[in-house]
Amino acid sequence: MMQPLPTFSRRRPASVFLTLLLMGLFFATLPGISRAASSPPETFADLADKLGPTVVNIYTTQTVKPSRSPHDLFNHQDIPEPFRRFFGLPSPFDQDQPQREQKRTSLGSGVIISKDGYIVTNNHVVENADTINVRLTNFEEYDAKIIGRDPKTDLALLKITPRNGLPAIAFGDSEKLRVGDWVMAIGNPFGFEQTVTAGIVSGKGRSLGSGPYENFIQTDASINPGNSGGPLFNLKGEMVGINTAIYSRSGGNIGIGFAIPANMAKNVINQIKEHGKVVRGWLGVMIQPVTPELAAQFKLDRPIGALVGEVSPGSPADKAGIKPGDVIVEFNGKEISQMSMLPNLVAETTVGSRAEVTLYRKGAVKKLPVVIAKLNEEQAAVSEPAETLNKSLGLGVQDLTPEIAAALGITDTHGVLVTGVEPSSPAALAGLRRGDLILEVNQKPVRNVKGFLSVINGLKAKSTVSFFIKRDGRTRFLGLKLK
Repeated sequence: MMQPLPTFSRRRPASVFLTLLLMGLFFATLPGISRAASSPPETFADLADKLGPTVVNIYTTQTVKPSRSPHDLFNHQDIPEPFRRFFGLPSPFDQDQPQREQKRTSLGSGVIISKDGYIVTNNHVVENADTINVRLTNFEEYDAKIIGRDPKTDLALLKITPRNGLPAIAFGDSEKLRVGDWVMAIGNPFGFEQTVTAGIVSGKGRSLGSGPYENFIQTDASINPGNSGGPLFNLKGEMVGINTAIYSRSGGNIGIGFAIPANMAKNVINQIKEHGKVVRGWLGVMIQPVTPELAAQFKLDRPIGALVGEVSPGSPADKAGIKPGDVIVEFNGKEISQMSMLPNLVAETTVGSRAEVTLYRKGAVKKLPVVIAKLNEEQAAVSEPAETLNKSLGLGVQDLTPEIAAALGITDTHGVLVTGVEPSSPAALAGLRRGDLILEVNQKPVRNVKGFLSVINGLKAKSTVSFFIKRDGRTRFLGLKLK
């Protein structure tokens, strides 16, 4: 026979009520624990009504001059002439005719930041566009002009001349965002205007490996093609990010979207508005991530900071006394928990201002003042992280510096160090691991990343590649096939 579940009496002893009261008071006093904080908002409707008019639809046209016929991508040589005409395929007699220019259209989103018509969007939405049109939620349409673009952060500032004052967003402080905070995105995914999605902040400080100034907010709020350039809001209705990218194998949302932090966007947009371009600070170091193995060797209690691999002669870092092998753990009082944080902090520092760099050198903490200089394009090449990701292999590599070799106990003076291997990539299937030292590729010696890439980039698709590597003091060959 089934036994009934135990139940409480309607009349509990006083001791029970006292115990429950004390437990309630205890949990109520725990930091960050409250009914409001643990439960989701009842609705996003009020925010959507208020903020929807600040989001615009951007559609562009671009003239494309094909270098060859798009039909050349397929083999139509065996199709008889009558059927060629029926399917709209070119005749063999037309092959020598010049290809006509084509018009390509694209869709994106933008957000109004001022009543007089300044609009922020992604650079990739308007790059190389011949015409840019903006449609408001009241269906008014305007031609837009580009005030300035910044490809390094994928931001662009547009301007329209509205008939009346426009609703504009308020910038929030993206530094105050915490993982787990609720956020709402508005945009035009796949052309569906004024689409509202909500989710949480899934991560901060993300890098996609496409540039030195990446510090993305990761969110599971649905972001899809067409959301690019649209805003990410917090529950106060403040814009905390500009949606810019997704991670997806299918091209659609799988819950991994990325937004440019509002603080970075505000700094870039203000400079574009005032000067038409972005002026960035320059420190003059090549940096790389601190792995757990390197952290132990450099006597760090955890793998944080940016490891200096090279210092440019005459740079601010050189003048301040920063040396290869130093691990920068703070910049102007902000902890460098990840390597990718340092380029952003330096870039946003006013040129000519004095900053304080805290670093570890042979187990000792040092604080060095440094005067930040202006970054130019030539300096940018040596200011980017020393780590390089080769997407065709799924392999992250970096140069073997004397400092890294000494820290890892490597006696070799040349080679390419494996810093990361993507799961299920050709490199992973071949058996390559982080910490391997690549000495040869296809029996050709490689001394640095530049030489490594020159060999890899010269290979054809689906060709086989052999690696001669050193692991744990022993050498071996590994082979793989390119995708």
